[in-house]
Amino acid sequence: MSLERFARAMVRRRRTVVAAWATALVAVSVMASAWGGDHHVDYSIPGSDSEAALELLEQRLPEMAGDTAQLVFVAPEGVESDEAGEQLAAVNRAAAALDHVAAVLPPAISPDGTVALVTLQLDAPTEQIPVSLGEELIELALRSDTPALTVEAGGAVVQMAEGTEAGSEQIGLIAALVILLIAFGSVIAAGMPLVVALFGVGVALAVGKLLTHVFMVPDWAPQLVTMIGIGVGIDYALFVVVRYRSAVESGLSSDDAVVHSIDTAGRAVLFAGGTVVISLLGLCAMGMEYLYGTAAVTVTGVLIVLVASMTLLPALLGIVGPHLDRVKVPFVRGDRGEHGMWARWSRVVMRRPLATGAIALAVLLALAAPFGSLRFGYPDAGNGPTHLTSRRAFDVTTTTFGPGTNGPLVLAVDTNGDRTMLAELADRLRATPGVATVLPPRLGADGTSAAMIVLPATGPQAEATQDLIHTVRDDVLPTVVGDAQRVHVGGLTATQVDESEFMAPRLPSFIGAVIAVSFLLLLLVFRSLLVAVKAAVMNLLAIGASYGIMALALRGGRFGELFGITEPTPIPAWAPMMMFALLFGLSMDYEVFLLSRIAEEYRRTGDNASAVAVGMARTGRVITAAAAIMVTVFGAFILGDQVLIKVIGLGLSSAVLLDATVVRMVLVPSTMELLGDRNWWLPGWLDRLLPHLDVEGEHAPTAPISSAAPTTLRSVDDDRRAVAAADRELVDVS
Repeated sequence: MSLERFARAMVRRRRTVVAAWATALVAVSVMASAWGGDHHVDYSIPGSDSEAALELLEQRLPEMAGDTAQLVFVAPEGVESDEAGEQLAAVNRAAAALDHVAAVLPPAISPDGTVALVTLQLDAPTEQIPVSLGEELIELALRSDTPALTVEAGGAVVQMAEGTEAGSEQIGLIAALVILLIAFGSVIAAGMPLVVALFGVGVALAVGKLLTHVFMVPDWAPQLVTMIGIGVGIDYALFVVVRYRSAVESGLSSDDAVVHSIDTAGRAVLFAGGTVVISLLGLCAMGMEYLYGTAAVTVTGVLIVLVASMTLLPALLGIVGPHLDRVKVPFVRGDRGEHGMWARWSRVVMRRPLATGAIALAVLLALAAPFGSLRFGYPDAGNGPTHLTSRRAFDVTTTTFGPGTNGPLVLAVDTNGDRTMLAELADRLRATPGVATVLPPRLGADGTSAAMIVLPATGPQAEATQDLIHTVRDDVLPTVVGDAQRVHVGGLTATQVDESEFMAPRLPSFIGAVIAVSFLLLLLVFRSLLVAVKAAVMNLLAIGASYGIMALALRGGRFGELFGITEPTPIPAWAPMMMFALLFGLSMDYEVFLLSRIAEEYRRTGDNASAVAVGMARTGRVITAAAAIMVTVFGAFILGDQVLIKVIGLGLSSAVLLDATVVRMVLVPSTMELLGDRNWWLPGWLDRLLPHLDVEGEHAPTAPISSAAPTTLRSVDDDRRAVAAADRELVDVS
């Protein structure tokens, strides 16, 4: 079935399609609520030292193989007073009754007697513990607070539960609505992209919950699905609605305009969505099970939103299309076409292409410079806002017992019956710089193994803690044990360090593969060697600049404090990979939207300078509106609680902003003006090898763009009609 026939079917059965989507949303939401699984994640790396530690503990000391959570008690009159002591004991009994709590260890009491730290030994690593345990611990702490005793819950399992709370997507949606109202000047038109995005994301989140039975899906994945789904859903629907309004203004009936918009802009939407899916699937090449799950739910989210844009949107347009502009927004003006802001700006860039291009390049390189300081790892609970119980527990533990208490190292030891080695190892560890405390070893039942808890002098995310792990592995263990394979350094902190060091070296290869894919796709679309090369380089520049902004924020200092980051903080290596995969697909949206207009005009006139100017004038405001929506949707997540989601939101929003402004509106036109007709050069042998790919389906060329001499492709009457259509599009979206 052709895309045109498909679109006509959606319009003809419009009410059935809308009813089917409403039914699907309700059905999958009910299914997810009834049968949805738990989010979990495993950061362990097969063959790593931390994985070997876990395996040894599971085999010989299973009671020590699990991670821990904490309950922190603060009593001004003393935690051992009668009232506080009875309450502390009651809370511990309630905690011991929870699923996955294997043991409640005796409390550690502060020297002044006002703070007690109770460690809960869990029966599995954090990544295998359901989020529900963290929620139960949070609830236990809340209901146990009294004037005599304050209770806080801490540990990774509690952080996971807090990370599943609703984020700031509502703020992003409100801001997106305001931008759409300004762009369209119509309440109904502005609401269409939001409705489509919300339907798509609602179904995607429910399906993602069901996919937890098939894949290992991290607790932070739903926020990524929400962020990506809302962004691309609004973006795709915006382009379709813009084309629909343009078709109506050209004289088509409402139904025919819907078909036209899907058959043209819909093709570009399918192309853009396909590139996002392909790039996100690249995460599977990292060989990490939780990235398989992350790729599965995010790709599913993009596909569902894409299907909504191609089915629900035309059905809704078929229903409300004739009334799309009935409810006007006062005081909103349309773009003035060749006399509008973007048309004037294009002439500024075209007059001084070398200067404007050099300034844009300098800005991007300057912003990318801090990228070298980006450190890979996992942020700890000390980055959370103080209204979170995990942050308060972290702070009290740090102040009272030392920062390393929040991230202990667990040494799994194969003693081979030699207990004197344990004493020598403990002495050597205590003398190691960076070690605060070495707790007495816990022996296995068989007498041939032991677990030793080492508390660093620094917190889990500190670079010094990472250095300590390497010092223990590389320097301490070989000198004491001889055979370092008899002792392994594990625990959550060591596992996260191993995971980051496994993935970080793979980041350049991943980026290189994505850039290569972008080059090939653009070569197919525009049949121009230089256009494809420039686009790949410019994508790299824009995303590199966003990485630099992220790195600057993660340093802390004044800039970091704007986002609640007060000290140097690492970021997981998977985050830049995920961002690059997504941003590659989004940048293709703007690249295709802008360059297709430039290429169309170049085919018509053979004048490169005019083609660039007209292409910018036709697309400037639409690209700006789409990018502004993306920036607000992604930027709203900066207001959330999790530092990881904050930084990803900062990186995505800054990358989209730079891509749509500095790159698309300055660097692209300036370089295209400087290169002139060479932009459209393609070797003849390569032209014959490449298949023809018509993205928008409206202007199939009869000769390649790369022809040495431009050819008039249409009649004079056709040209007049094209100019008239272009003039109508210059009115943009209002």
